[in-house]
Amino acid sequence: MSRIGKHPVIVPAGVTVEIDGHNVKVTGPKGTLERTFTPSTTITLEDGQVKVDLIDGVADSNAQQGLTRTLINNMVVGVSEGFAKKLEMTGVGYRATLKGSDLELLLGYSNPVIYKAPENITFEVPDNTHIIVKGISKEQVGQVAAEIRMKRPPEPYKGKGIHYDGEFIRRKLGKAAK
Repeated sequence: MSRIGKHPVIVPAGVTVEIDGHNVKVTGPKGTLERTFTPSTTITLEDGQVKVDLIDGVADSNAQQGLTRTLINNMVVGVSEGFAKKLEMTGVGYRATLKGSDLELLLGYSNPVIYKAPENITFEVPDNTHIIVKGISKEQVGQVAAEIRMKRPPEPYKGKGIHYDGEFIRRKLGKAAK
C-alpha cells in the first residue's frame, strides 16, 4: 500500500477544491488548476482535507493512490504559493533579457534565441546570467525550465551553458589528462 497516498491533503484558507467524480478543480489566490484523474481511486473532500482512497479489485489502485494524492497536493500548493525554478548561465557573452513577457537569450549563436512565455508562466531576470521561471503548475514550470536548458545544455569540458541553480556539472579533463 502507498504510504504517501494515505496522508490527506490539507486545504489552506483561501483555497477552494471542487470534486466532480474524477475531475478536481482547485482555485486559489494565484489562479485555477483543473485535472482529470483515473477512475482507479476515489477522491473525497472532508473537513478541509482531500483524501484519496483505494478501490478494491482494481489492479493499479495501489500505484495510482500516491500519484493522485501528490498531484492534488501540487495543485493546492501551486494556487496558494506557486512554484519557481532557477536557471544559471555560464559562459562568456551568455546573457538573458526580458522583451515584454518573452525571454531573449544570447547563447553564442549567430542570432539571439527568443523563448515565448507560455500561458500562466512568468520569467524574472534578476541579473544577466540568472533566470527564474515562475508559475502555478509544477509540471509546466519544470517543462519550461527544461526547454530553456536544452537551448544550450552545459558541456563537460569548460562547463559553459545553461544549468539549474545548484546543479553539479561533471567535468572532464580533456586532452591534457593523457
